[in-house]
Amino acid sequence: MAKICKYGFDESFIKNKSDLYHLGFSQNLLEGRWKHFILWYLSDEPQRYSDIKRFLSGISQGSLTKQLRELEYDGLVHREVYPEVPPKVEYSLTEMGKDIIPIIELMKEYGAKYGND
Repeated sequence: MAKICKYGFDESFIKNKSDLYHLGFSQNLLEGRWKHFILWYLSDEPQRYSDIKRFLSGISQGSLTKQLRELEYDGLVHREVYPEVPPKVEYSLTEMGKDIIPIIELMKEYGAKYGND
């Protein structure tokens, strides 16, 4: 994990409040302005960096790179580099990434229910 992990809690908290630790773990995986959108966009098929950048037109190159690196580090996204010229890189969801999609779908449903003024 990039930020909150077992090192952010003392051992007694992890042992005695594991439900809160697990909530914090899940929250950290989705922390970041764009991660929800990146994961949702990758849920149908692998995408190239330029396709993700085009989909998220408001994101800077640095932010997209940072978010993708964190998602890869956390085990949600797989980065495949193909040995071509020019280099081809595709991003796809791992099994762990696929398992988080129902949570994102629930968030979408919640927003549809309560997000309209």
